[in-house]
Amino acid sequence: MTVLDAPRPTPTDSPTSFTFQEMQLPAPLRTAIDALNYTTPTEIQGLALPPARQGKDVLGTAATGSGKTVAFLLPVIERLLTQRARGTRALVLAPTRELAAQIEEVAQALIAKTHLKVVSIFGGVSQGPQQKALRAGIDIVIATPGRLLDHIGQGNINFSALEVLVLDEADRMLDLGFLPDIRRVLRAIPAQRQTLLFSATMPDSILKLAGEFQQNPVRVGVKHGGRTNDKIAEALFPVHGELKAKLLIGLLADAEVNMDSVLVFTRTKHRANRLTEQLVNAGISAERIHGNRSQNARTEALAGFKSGKYRVLVATDIAARGIDIDSLGHVVNFDVPVAAEDYVHRAGRTARAGKSGTAFTLVSPQEEDEIRSIERFTKRTLSRRTLEGFDYHAKVEGKLEQPRPAQGGRGGGRSQQGGRGGQSGGQSSSGQSQARASQPRSSGQAGGGQSGSQGQRPSRPAGNDIGGGRVGPQPARRRR
Repeated sequence: MTVLDAPRPTPTDSPTSFTFQEMQLPAPLRTAIDALNYTTPTEIQGLALPPARQGKDVLGTAATGSGKTVAFLLPVIERLLTQRARGTRALVLAPTRELAAQIEEVAQALIAKTHLKVVSIFGGVSQGPQQKALRAGIDIVIATPGRLLDHIGQGNINFSALEVLVLDEADRMLDLGFLPDIRRVLRAIPAQRQTLLFSATMPDSILKLAGEFQQNPVRVGVKHGGRTNDKIAEALFPVHGELKAKLLIGLLADAEVNMDSVLVFTRTKHRANRLTEQLVNAGISAERIHGNRSQNARTEALAGFKSGKYRVLVATDIAARGIDIDSLGHVVNFDVPVAAEDYVHRAGRTARAGKSGTAFTLVSPQEEDEIRSIERFTKRTLSRRTLEGFDYHAKVEGKLEQPRPAQGGRGGGRSQQGGRGGQSGGQSSSGQSQARASQPRSSGQAGGGQSGSQGQRPSRPAGNDIGGGRVGPQPARRRR
């Protein structure tokens, strides 16, 4: 029996009534579109492009990987080419460095035959080259809020000519961690402007906040995010938290599953470090990407993953909205995300550009509450699977989490690169390479017990369980 159910049938979309070639775009932009082999707009592009090209505010929601970047960049670039002016005329805000760099890459491709200049501004790298580029004159600035505010405070950028503001991944940009910075940026730009907001999810609370700085926006796409891409086949693998690393290695070794390029999500930076170490010790080429790594290290890890140097990229949620790899076939939630919306964004790293993909989630008994939240949010019951031949009662050889020091003890700091003194959390075996997946005999077979939650679930306590959800308080969200 195969590991996954077949991907869900794609519902019939409203047909797009035009092609890119029929849009009468400026010649340089039309040349770029042809070079990129764009023909028929995706559903969100077909809905968002007409009002955005008319200069209206747009609030767009659609599944991750559906083409939102082109949906907002194309009308911005067309406007800048049609109406000549000097100064920075467009600003795109993004929540992570990776997403900002990704947007810049698409923008560079679209403006290749034009006079326009674009730059991405984010933390983790020297401000010098950014300052030089901004003072030389840039038409489109793509930035994370924290570093942009640094440049605004230093007088490196003038927004007096700004015409368009774009917020990508608006739900994350407008949450409590980013809203103060967003408001500070808004005070530095003209009130009269076109504002475009795009995201895969848009809860009602965020819609109210969006009303603060959009004027009669045209709402397009799905009213409430909550569904993963219909081309993604999804499965849950119940397992004790301490055995998650071994199960992941077993899945990677399984020939039928055929996981050639895998993005794995952990909840914390330390767990990303430790899991990467265990994968490497098991003979699997792997790297990690998270907020404590330098920008150069993050860039190298992502480039190596895209090129095939690394089979596995282990990441915290910093990568959930900033990695765009058309050929990525597999996403694994090593830790179940606390927020149901993050599940959609993680899964959305696969099945991009019309391709199909798979999303595995390794679920410990302590994480069952989060799974129920995800199923309510997505309005879908996720199927459960086990890996045939895997020993769900195996002895644990090493812990993923290190014990926390007693209060008043030494050191609260976290290693940025992760220690290498711990033992590997499991080795691949010859039996695993021939393993196959089958339906569990009972709902609790793989989990080995009942969920530890009763009644309303409090916030996660600190602890040392390897994957059972007891991973301690979450770090403050980075703003750069």
